[in-house]
Amino acid sequence: MATPITQILPVLPTIDEHHVDRRRYPDGVAFMDGQYLPMSQAKISVLDWGFLHSDATYDTVHVWNAKFFRLDLHLDRFFGGIERLRLKLPYDRKKIASILNNCVALSSHRSAYVEMICTRGSSPTFSRDPRQAENRFMAFAVPFGSVANKEQLERGLHIAISDTVRIPPKSIDPSIKNYHWLDLVKGLFEAYDAGAETALVVDTNGYIAEGPGFNVFFVKDGSLWTPAFGVLPGITRRTVFDLCTEIGLSATAGDISRADIKAADEVFITSTAGGIMPVTRIDHAAIANGRVGPVTRRLMDLYWQKHDDPEWSTAVIYA
Repeated sequence: MATPITQILPVLPTIDEHHVDRRRYPDGVAFMDGQYLPMSQAKISVLDWGFLHSDATYDTVHVWNAKFFRLDLHLDRFFGGIERLRLKLPYDRKKIASILNNCVALSSHRSAYVEMICTRGSSPTFSRDPRQAENRFMAFAVPFGSVANKEQLERGLHIAISDTVRIPPKSIDPSIKNYHWLDLVKGLFEAYDAGAETALVVDTNGYIAEGPGFNVFFVKDGSLWTPAFGVLPGITRRTVFDLCTEIGLSATAGDISRADIKAADEVFITSTAGGIMPVTRIDHAAIANGRVGPVTRRLMDLYWQKHDDPEWSTAVIYA
């Protein structure tokens, strides 16, 4: 018997938009220049190359029920991006993990969206030589947010496939998290114009790539497929592979055409911001019967159960 969707979905924090002080929202704590600050006081220079040139890398981990989920994997990816972009951090891995913990603890959030960032910074002489820039590290913790809201999680998202081409991996290594989002934003506006809620963009060969902050999977005849080329190897994407290994499902990364995904039995997207989220409509047609499918439900259930597994989670120290 299928688990009711209301039992699978976590209770997401809600925001009363009528009582939000937009000058201070979101409520949280940032770490910058060696000190902890309210989010409203966290600023960067307009001369920072992270702002001027998108010359930065970052990673985002979430906290759920006072526990980081797969923190080590997020730190691995962050430090890998630092090395490949030739950035320098003023702190080692243990210290950064401590800073992330402190941002959450000081904010008092039990469920949070936690980001670590390293920018190229700026040159004291306004040089255009990146070797002369003084790199900057910063981090913050704000309330947990999801790509999909509660209603969308229950009924499934409506996605439009954009003709916008994702930045090719020969230009920007997609395994390094970055802020080059203009292609994704363009795809989003095209999706909105088409009456959809979010978008998928394509790779340089016309195959499905990814969406704004998420990877995508589809299920066909009990097997899972996800794009392989030009996409961020997301931590939640990897988690789906790990879960499939545990429960004996086949999951393959490869080229996926528009026809493939539209003919799927089930479709879902994955992101640190929301986990595993169902898709029930692509462009102008429903996926299968237009309802959240059993494989998606099962993986959603397992995904949230893993947040209590000590091998997958790290407790926040609030003392």
